[in-house]
Amino acid sequence: MGVGTSTFVIRWINFLTMLLAVGVIGFGVWMSTHHDGCRKSLTLPVLGLGAFIFLISIIGFMGALKNNSILLWIYLIMLCFILVAILVFTVLAYKEYQLQDYSSWFLKQLNNTRNWKHLKSCLVKSEDCNNLSKKYKTLKQYKIAKLTPIEAGCCRPPSECGYPAVNASYYDLSFHPISSNKDCKLYKNSRAIKCYNCDSCKAGVAQYMKTEWRVVAIFNVVLFVVLSMVYLVGCCARRNATSSRSKA
Repeated sequence: MGVGTSTFVIRWINFLTMLLAVGVIGFGVWMSTHHDGCRKSLTLPVLGLGAFIFLISIIGFMGALKNNSILLWIYLIMLCFILVAILVFTVLAYKEYQLQDYSSWFLKQLNNTRNWKHLKSCLVKSEDCNNLSKKYKTLKQYKIAKLTPIEAGCCRPPSECGYPAVNASYYDLSFHPISSNKDCKLYKNSRAIKCYNCDSCKAGVAQYMKTEWRVVAIFNVVLFVVLSMVYLVGCCARRNATSSRSKA
């Protein structure tokens, strides 16, 4: 790849990456103003990621524009760091969230009293359970509905308890549970209690997280491939910048 071609490609790649970074930062700002306290905890990481991508893109763009080998070296080192971080994160994601079972590490984190207290407060504030009666107008609709892992695990008592459903958000707890499962006694119809203290709720959150992390892992593989290609182009631009400087 010639000097002109490599620098032209890396300039435009980083220009597009800068636009992406602006979008990420904008999304972080939007999250901070439109979401509850649970999702606001994601604001700083999102803003930090956007700022970091923007910084790297600026360095790469200026390095290619000025044909500056030092800036391109800095750009490549930072990009290499991101590639390694993505690779490690992806490997851990596949390792910790296997299809066969949940890892002991993840279950330990989920059963941690402090962690679960925070997760439970988020579940109470969310609309997952509160909107079930609005989502399913009739009992028939509710019974045949395909509930999400969190809806099935946190918003209702386990089916084995045998409590009759009055509607999508209320169960007749006057019946004696037919199962010895401790979750049967933990469930309450209160919007603030539901089955948030149940093991079934933790299992629902674990299933949800496993699905989310698999999607993240797949996204990271794609991102890793794209950034690897950008890294190779950056190497060409850096080599060409060094070569042209030495000739001069």
